[in-house]
Amino acid sequence: MDYFRKNNGTGSKKAASTPIRMRIILGVIFILFALLIAQLAYLQLGYGAQFKAEVSKTDSSTISSQVPRGVMYDSQGRILVGNKANNAITYTKSATTTSKQIYQISNALSHYIKIDNEKPSNSAIADYYLANPTNNTAETKKLPNHQRYDNSGDELDASTLYKNLLAQVEKEKIQLNRRERTAALIYNKISGAYTLSTIYLKNQDLTAKELAAVGEHLSSLPGVGIGTDWERNYPNGSSIQSIIGSVSTEKSGLPSDNLNYYLSQGYSRNDRVGTSYLEKEYEALLKGTKATSAVTTKSNGDIQQTKQVYPGQSGASLVLSIDAKYQKEVQASLSSVFRSAVASGAAKYSNGAYAIAMNPQTGALLAIAGLNRDTNSGKITDNALGVINQSFVMGSVVKGAMVSGALINHVISPTNNTLPDTAIYLPGSAVKKSVYPIGTFSALDAETALEVSSNIYMMHLALKWVKAQYVPKRYISMPNNAFEKLRRNFAMFGLGAKTGVDLPGEISGIEGKSYNTAGNILSGSVLDLSYGNYDAYTPIQLVQYISTIANGGYRMQPYIVQSVGRTSSDGKQINVTYNKKPSVQLRIPWTQSELNVVQTGLWRVVHGTNAWGTAHKLKDIKPAISAKTGTAQTFYYNPKHPNHNYNTELINATFAGYAPTKNPKLAVAIVFPGLDPEQEGTFTLQVARAMVTKYFQLHRIK
Repeated sequence: MDYFRKNNGTGSKKAASTPIRMRIILGVIFILFALLIAQLAYLQLGYGAQFKAEVSKTDSSTISSQVPRGVMYDSQGRILVGNKANNAITYTKSATTTSKQIYQISNALSHYIKIDNEKPSNSAIADYYLANPTNNTAETKKLPNHQRYDNSGDELDASTLYKNLLAQVEKEKIQLNRRERTAALIYNKISGAYTLSTIYLKNQDLTAKELAAVGEHLSSLPGVGIGTDWERNYPNGSSIQSIIGSVSTEKSGLPSDNLNYYLSQGYSRNDRVGTSYLEKEYEALLKGTKATSAVTTKSNGDIQQTKQVYPGQSGASLVLSIDAKYQKEVQASLSSVFRSAVASGAAKYSNGAYAIAMNPQTGALLAIAGLNRDTNSGKITDNALGVINQSFVMGSVVKGAMVSGALINHVISPTNNTLPDTAIYLPGSAVKKSVYPIGTFSALDAETALEVSSNIYMMHLALKWVKAQYVPKRYISMPNNAFEKLRRNFAMFGLGAKTGVDLPGEISGIEGKSYNTAGNILSGSVLDLSYGNYDAYTPIQLVQYISTIANGGYRMQPYIVQSVGRTSSDGKQINVTYNKKPSVQLRIPWTQSELNVVQTGLWRVVHGTNAWGTAHKLKDIKPAISAKTGTAQTFYYNPKHPNHNYNTELINATFAGYAPTKNPKLAVAIVFPGLDPEQEGTFTLQVARAMVTKYFQLHRIK
């Protein structure tokens, strides 16, 4: 019984202890659950709103979009370069867009639009092809082990592996059908876009059918939109497009050589900017102010809303001094006459021709025309820029500056300017003379020397001016500053110096050598310089020079932009905000009697009676003109074969004149380089006739 009593006692203790432990465990669990519930309640009540806001949190960013560039008008209000509006399919890339989504959008969109004016590159095709998971897997299996794994047997990093895949697919030369090529182009464009940037997927030749199809499916094409793009057009012809310049495409974007500058000015990498001449020179005005929109994105990066904040402002309008109708006439005349010179054989080796017109009173450029000819192929192209970036030895056309300088420096005077017309004989050199036979004149005054274009007169003038010592056939000694004196005088008229025209790329010309290898001054070349047969000048310098004589001694700065303004919303009115004021660069210190000598000589070049006058064929032009012609010796040079010695002697034929003779409104300069001296003809005179008569017909100025 004791035994049973003992066992029962022990069993009762164990039975009693079990509920206590359970109660303790359950109590702990209860407390933990209570704490958890309390914490959840605390978070829900205290921070619920905050967490809810965090979940639905959005972010707002600002994006910008292009506006139309400024319009350029001619002096009569005609549009020289404007903007053509094109419908466009756009895409705005979100922060979370994946390659898979881009692939899906590209394929979907390729069913609605076609892009035929572009071809995808091999790398673009490979990218698109590998975006398909099936293709990617298959191509990965084809890779040799050394292009999949490193030396340790570990798989290469994703970037290296993909690079190897691209190289493999490019070698396979995958062939895509028309739709797939479009999809590949779209995929490539979207992949290259920056986050939250808007790009054009198709902005040319978008049909109404394509536009409607995309519009119907916008809800299933996230990021795709319909917008408007602008491209430059030239409603009055493109003869001066080389002066206007060009604009980069969205694809080419910012020029690499000025990338950092443009980025610092707030441009995006794919922005279109002026890359040459007026488009580049006036980029700050022409670009306008971009439109800005606020883009709201969800916490997952998807775009929730886009709202325009500022509509932007189109670029400023430029009014040019050029008259579009007159420009066409000048270009047509230059082209017609030059082609006839080529056809006749006279311009067989010529590389082009140039003509420029300017208002001598203001410096406003009225027409700029140029042609470039490839002497190998014979192809002729427009090259209006040649008037500022091509230089030529101009010949006798610059003699007006030589006589002017001699008068100003009192080498001769209005009443005492007769010099002997005896040829120059330098020791060991061929005789230096004029075109007419030696002995035609015993002596000449300044006016007649200009009329008959006497080289001899100019050389004697130079000898006297620089105080050279000269004994025919035996001796000549020039002072070391001889070139400096004459060049300083020519530069006073703008010859050999940049004119300051508002176009980039202007050159100053080319100076010939002043000294030989032994350090001795080139005396004969000083004489050549005196009659325009040594240094090279640009056509725009030539027209500035003749304008300075025409207006009585004011060297005017040439310009092409005469005003800046804003085009009204209806496009019919320009609200001018800036007008160019004529700028006098230098006043020639003539007396009226000195000026009369030069102007009389230029009048007689056209209207004189001497048989050796060089422009009498123009004396019937109304209103009457004054002018100077020139020829200069040159030689054929082929840049493709610089080491080949060409002995073909040629001439540059030149012309500079102004009209009317009294109170002139027009100055012109014409250059026909590289003509056959046996077939010089009257090519420059033909162009001069057209330039003068057409201008006054159009503007009805008597």
